[in-house]
Amino acid sequence: MSALSRDDVAHLAGLARIDLSDAELDRMVGELGVILESVAKVQEVAADDIEPMSHPLPLTNVTRPDEVRPSLGVEAALSGAPEQEQQRFSVPRILDAD
Repeated sequence: MSALSRDDVAHLAGLARIDLSDAELDRMVGELGVILESVAKVQEVAADDIEPMSHPLPLTNVTRPDEVRPSLGVEAALSGAPEQEQQRFSVPRILDAD
């Protein structure tokens, strides 16, 4: 893998729309170089016999069962609303119709 140049970092910063000073560009050359070297080391691993995974430990879903339970009625839920319309909270429009 070729070394990362200052122009490469400036190009990446432009693509990301990040304005970096000259000092920041110089610092980022080294930091991004270390990251690229680390990724290259990971890619060197002989992984033909290793199954791809999204997480190093098995994950389990810890959500509760979806069961119907008693909840607030419409009147109680809207009792503190400053404005309501058609049994819903009424809020100012923030987006245009189109």
